[in-house]
Amino acid sequence: MTDVHPQVARARALHPLLKQQADEVNRRRELTAPIVEALKQGEFFRLLQPRSIGGMELKASDFARVTEAISAADGSTAWVVCQGNGCSMSAAYLDPDVAGEIFGPVDGILAWGPPGGPSEAEPVAGGYCISGTWRFASGSQNASWLGAHMKVAGRKEVRTMLFPKSSIEMVDIWHTLGLRGTASNQYVVKDLFVPTDHTMLRDQAVDRREAGPLYRFSSSQLYSAGFAGVGLGIARGLIDAFLELPATKISRGASRPMRENNVVQSQLAQSEAKWHSARAFLHNTLDEIHDHVIRHGEMTEHQAAMLRLASTWAIGQSREAVNTLFHCAGSAAVFEDQPFERRLRDIHTVSQQSQGRQLHYESVGQIMLGLAPENQF
Repeated sequence: MTDVHPQVARARALHPLLKQQADEVNRRRELTAPIVEALKQGEFFRLLQPRSIGGMELKASDFARVTEAISAADGSTAWVVCQGNGCSMSAAYLDPDVAGEIFGPVDGILAWGPPGGPSEAEPVAGGYCISGTWRFASGSQNASWLGAHMKVAGRKEVRTMLFPKSSIEMVDIWHTLGLRGTASNQYVVKDLFVPTDHTMLRDQAVDRREAGPLYRFSSSQLYSAGFAGVGLGIARGLIDAFLELPATKISRGASRPMRENNVVQSQLAQSEAKWHSARAFLHNTLDEIHDHVIRHGEMTEHQAAMLRLASTWAIGQSREAVNTLFHCAGSAAVFEDQPFERRLRDIHTVSQQSQGRQLHYESVGQIMLGLAPENQF
């Protein structure tokens, strides 16, 4: 049995705070100050940072366990932790002094969104001049630095630019069905100078400064592992809440308590099986890749495909378990003061994000059949 990393226990210890603050997170559409402070003090934004700058450099499977443990109490908090860590692994591609400048302080937190609309970074003396608009910077309210992925004018490269949050304008766009507390807002940059040493070719070996096996995973692959953990945690939280329903609960029109309903019994058991099997597939895949990388230096294309398959499957199976047991819980599940409706909204928002899209199955199947994938995965 795999030893559980101490950070997983620390994540579980956050549950009372997360549950106590949940309504306020949902109302404010961002994490509350007590949650952010607890995450900082617990070093939850240092999970994927190199040990050389004081990070934990967790195995990918342990990272997924941490996001799962947090998400069992609150999906938005886990999403912010996952996104912040996926961004902060860029420390492995920066000069150590620059990495220390950005990530050394306790509030050294980085956020960014996916590549935005048409924009190019203009090379200038000592760096780049950038302008543009980017969306979906999860955790932007507690970040001190932001980033942007941009094509460089006149070159065939995409560089990631890092700059202080104080140098840009934030725009509140995050009014959503679920994951309301992630503050995944928009930011606007106008004629900003970014020094060369605050930029990188993200996930490219030419800029990689760390030799650890973690950094043979791309940031996208670690996002997929972490967000799969978020999905699994949301499902675990709802399954556990379902098990806590009163033993005497009787659905309207039924003659026996819900726990004695054979359909409910079967659907509960199948939901539990879906959750455990998807989780095992994810963790086994991550650990197999980790061990292979230690021995051989890089993962294979097949392993990358299996990671994408395992993470997408975990999100999908989590959604199915939540949908099934939400329905089994009856009318009580629709009320905001019950532990069901928010998890339903959150898991559907997770599955709408790129890590959970159905198109990944086509790409993996094409690779398994010896074909080039038609779409990036």
